[in-house]
Amino acid sequence: MKFIKSIVRFIRYNEYKSVSLLCWWYSAIYRFQVLHMDTKKLRKKWGFEGEESPDDEAMENYRYAKAVSMCVNHVCNKTAWESKCLVRALTAQKLLKRKGIQSTMYLGCGMDEGKMVAHAWLRCGRMYVTGGNGEEYAVVDKFRA
Repeated sequence: MKFIKSIVRFIRYNEYKSVSLLCWWYSAIYRFQVLHMDTKKLRKKWGFEGEESPDDEAMENYRYAKAVSMCVNHVCNKTAWESKCLVRALTAQKLLKRKGIQSTMYLGCGMDEGKMVAHAWLRCGRMYVTGGNGEEYAVVDKFRA
């Protein structure tokens, strides 16, 4: 019964149904790829290495990027698999790319309680779509899509 209520709420109240479904689908694909594919093969699919997208976008692109950000974070919080920063950034990057919107995915490293941690975040224009702004991380690589 709870599952049916969830479906009804999704259909009734979600104005970005198709984006949410694509978020779910792409996050599953990217999670599988991160777990089972070689990193060298994956990096070729992430975009142009070492390049950045423009610092400004049209207002409608910012609106869509905000919707993508909201959907990716909402959907990835509820997936049965682990959808951390890299999966979220790749999912959002793919959704923006489908609309022809350029973005830059950053990969960085930082220190947390004496341990080195990795983080990924996505920028579209001046807006950070997923993963925050990454200010406490040193940028290791970036990919323009």
